[in-house]
Amino acid sequence: AFQENEIKLLTAEIERLKNSGCLGVSPSLEGLREENAKLKYRLNFLRKSLQEERSKTAKSMININSCLQEIFGAAIQAAYPDLENPPLVVTPSQQPKFGDYQCNSAMGITQILLKTKEQKVSPREIAEKISKNIPANECIEKVEIAGPGFINVHLRKDFVSKQLSSLLMNGVQPPAVGKRKKVVVDFSSPNIAKEMHVGHLRSTIIGESMCRLFEFAGYDVLRLNHLGDWGTQFGMLIAHLQDKFPDYLTVSPPIGDLQAFYKESKRRFDTEEEFKKRAYQCVVLLQSKNPDFIKAWELICDVSRKEFQKIYNCLDITLIERGESFYHEMMKDIVKEFEDKGFVQVDDGRKIVFVPGFPVPLTIMKSDGGYTYDTSDLAALKHRLCEEKADILIYVVDSGQSVHLQTVFAAGQMIGWYDPKVTRVAHAAFGVVLGEDKKKFKTRSGDTVRLIDLLEEGLKRAMDKLKDKERDKVVLTAEELKAAQMSVAFGCIKYADLSHNRLNDYVFSFDKMLDDRGNTAAYLLYAFTRIRAIARLANIDEQMLRKAAREEVLILDHEKEWKLGKCILRFPEILQKILEDLLLHTLCDYLYELATTFTEFYDNCYCVEKDRQSGQIVKVNMWRLLLCEATATIMAKGFDILGIKPVQRM
Repeated sequence: AFQENEIKLLTAEIERLKNSGCLGVSPSLEGLREENAKLKYRLNFLRKSLQEERSKTAKSMININSCLQEIFGAAIQAAYPDLENPPLVVTPSQQPKFGDYQCNSAMGITQILLKTKEQKVSPREIAEKISKNIPANECIEKVEIAGPGFINVHLRKDFVSKQLSSLLMNGVQPPAVGKRKKVVVDFSSPNIAKEMHVGHLRSTIIGESMCRLFEFAGYDVLRLNHLGDWGTQFGMLIAHLQDKFPDYLTVSPPIGDLQAFYKESKRRFDTEEEFKKRAYQCVVLLQSKNPDFIKAWELICDVSRKEFQKIYNCLDITLIERGESFYHEMMKDIVKEFEDKGFVQVDDGRKIVFVPGFPVPLTIMKSDGGYTYDTSDLAALKHRLCEEKADILIYVVDSGQSVHLQTVFAAGQMIGWYDPKVTRVAHAAFGVVLGEDKKKFKTRSGDTVRLIDLLEEGLKRAMDKLKDKERDKVVLTAEELKAAQMSVAFGCIKYADLSHNRLNDYVFSFDKMLDDRGNTAAYLLYAFTRIRAIARLANIDEQMLRKAAREEVLILDHEKEWKLGKCILRFPEILQKILEDLLLHTLCDYLYELATTFTEFYDNCYCVEKDRQSGQIVKVNMWRLLLCEATATIMAKGFDILGIKPVQRM
């Protein structure tokens, strides 16, 4: 609308320039030509931009819930123009007898009228008034008022059919989300010299999936790995490296087991006083950027990086490393900024900052002049807000860090780095992984479970499952079997995490996650391969499906066709909800609902009809095959957002 208005204004301005000589104005001819050329360039740019925007919007999947909210928002505004911010509640109906969607705003408006205007009006009367003011639109067939004032909405079948055809022709397009924003996601974040364990699993999987969702929605996403790669622990590691591999500067040290190396250095630090003193000296030399000590630090970091990358490769994780060391040079400026603004207090030699509403202060400098995690987290926050210019900043960190992060965010707000009304800074917290005994997930010996061991166990169990079903004997080639193993193993581990509300703890169970019944990746992956096989077994290729999508009208007369069609089109509203609340289990629940709704459809509606005697295909109901294709297309995009790789044959 803004672009259209500017085009009108520019067109009028060009016309004015043409006629300027007749209006008693006598500017130079050269000046007129130059201004006219600039205006025409801007006009052409705007027309092209508007055309691209319209094309993009035309291809975007329509969020039906948002459309209905706009329609009912206009109806409420027309019915009650004096009401400020009236409640707008539109939800999918739970039962077919209540229509396809429901508007439940009437009850809320009743309360507002009673409180603000002392008018006692029944919700049913309000619902009737809203219904009479519904503007002309392409999606609503009819509305009915039920019970105390629910407005049941019935969608038009031709509208749903048209949206499904658009999906089939254009593919799964992201919902329109407005201006392209910059999103920074902080996730995974293991510590150098320590192995990734099961505690890193959730942050890594949830963070990756959030990035994929925001990228699909058209945001500019920066994926950051805030490695623990700086601090006092490097003093003992470097001192131990010097003792064990004295020629480390010329010969790359063969550190095979970094975890054992870390434990050895920690034992010496705790028991050998001389070693402890030397470790502290090493920290000072490292922080003063002594080249030999920087080289030792880099060697230790490189060994860790290689181990981390093995896990990231398995799970298909993409990250940009930006550890604590990246922010080290910024920390003195952070301390100075808080001092200059009068926020710093000195307590027993420490420099601390109290943030209103938080009882524990942030320590931004220790009594020995060293910095803390608080300082590095503040430096990272400022860099992401002021240098990276993030519009949305998400920290995928366990719930135990909640108070710390909220204090850091509040400090950033207090000092003026961001306004929460403009910039969204969120902690996407998550619970812990539990063993089947409902206690923290540990090995039998009580150690933390190494993530690499967990992934290898997943691969073994996935192959056992496939062999139990004899997929290795007649169904799959060796290559297909390997692909299925990887898909099931890593898909099940990811889905078991993502299908639980991230705020809760969840029980890790290979038996449950590999079960091909119920809401599991194994069930969904198998359902997906079955759906993809339907057209293939009917000898219908992609080209024939594309041609049919352009020419066929999707008939939705059977109740199961109608139910499936509506379920497919709920995908954009599911994504929109997750963009707002960052709860990915909603997508898993939706995919499971879509798969079970498809099964109902397939059991009741013949897609391919065969002769009972010969088994020969006698009829292909192409519109139903198109519904199969639309279902598979949505499932594939859902899997992609969750980081799960389906296979064509299982």
